[in-house]
Amino acid sequence: MTDQAIDLNSTDLFDIQRTMRAMRRLKPDPVPDALITRILEAGTCAPNGGNSQKWRFLVVKDPAVKKAVQHYYKCAYDEVQKPRHDAHAPKEPGPALDQHHRNEAAIEYLTDHFHEAPVWIVACAADANSDSAATGASVFPAVQNMLLAARALGLGATLTARHVAFREEVEELLGLPENFRSFAILPIGYPMGKFGPTRRAPLNEIAFLDNFDTPWEV
Repeated sequence: MTDQAIDLNSTDLFDIQRTMRAMRRLKPDPVPDALITRILEAGTCAPNGGNSQKWRFLVVKDPAVKKAVQHYYKCAYDEVQKPRHDAHAPKEPGPALDQHHRNEAAIEYLTDHFHEAPVWIVACAADANSDSAATGASVFPAVQNMLLAARALGLGATLTARHVAFREEVEELLGLPENFRSFAILPIGYPMGKFGPTRRAPLNEIAFLDNFDTPWEV
């Protein structure tokens, strides 16, 4: 489907998927609890290992808590993420470098205004005392459902897990019990920008038939 064929106001699942950009610039306007409830319900509909439903979703609206966490979120950007991004930035002027600068500007905006997002949903799991692939496999389908639900409701959101660079400090601020671990934070609010088509590599570069020598033909 071409970009022109996508209706940004459509409620069709496939159009919602194609236009669910990471929205890093969010208005501080309050979001009704009823909409957050619908997003949470979408999360609980996701598949999970053995139907154990060990996911837990912490909704954070307290400005003091968000500001305290934002301190570590920014530290993680300054100390970990930005040096890595700078090291992999295109070296020559051109469209790729321009796109890199645009992406970094959006990331820096989220970093500086992370605490101003009216609502966070912290995706956690019970009995997650290690970096278990099984635990993450159960959490992230729920996260994807919530991101899609937010998009369907006209709300901006993005998946970020940068806080794990200071996981112990952040989880203490969030008041997580000892047997819980956080995997992602979803800042949610009304977007400043517009939804639009995502830009991804064509299918025949990333999908194959029977073996990796035969591209999937569209």
